[in-house]
Amino acid sequence: MLCFDLQLLDEGPVAVDDRLESSDPVWNDEDSRPAAGVIVIGRLSVAGTGRYYFTGDIHGSVSGECRRCLGSASCDVHEEVDAMFAESGDDEILDDPDVFMLDTREGELDLRPAIREQWLLSAPAFLQCREDCKGLCPSCGADLNTVACSCPPPSDSRWDALRVPRDAGI
Repeated sequence: MLCFDLQLLDEGPVAVDDRLESSDPVWNDEDSRPAAGVIVIGRLSVAGTGRYYFTGDIHGSVSGECRRCLGSASCDVHEEVDAMFAESGDDEILDDPDVFMLDTREGELDLRPAIREQWLLSAPAFLQCREDCKGLCPSCGADLNTVACSCPPPSDSRWDALRVPRDAGI
């Protein structure tokens, strides 16, 4: 449960131990979604009148294509989260991008948008199958991790002047 009744929070801190599923409607189509959901563990407490504070950890993994060879790749994501929630009428912190606005008329605090934002900031935009991935040959498309390609190295005539030895003609 990542939604909490504000009246329960006024009684004392609440432990958070749940999962934000990758099928949850909080995710947008273009988001880098977690492979099996994001595990959320932490504590939610009152931080003053109309303010609430969440501190904890999120972890999960993201899967996709390697940016170099287009093979499968995955990466574990583990991040600490500190999020402040404040009533929408609180002008003192209205401009702070680290504060999530809270509509107290709804009577509950939803952690999902804050978890989604932290996940998107923490998950890599591009995946690599391994650190030393050689990628694909730009000429024939062979996977250079598995076969040796006999294509000549690509060249760009615009760089020929830099390939001339220093002492030649100077």
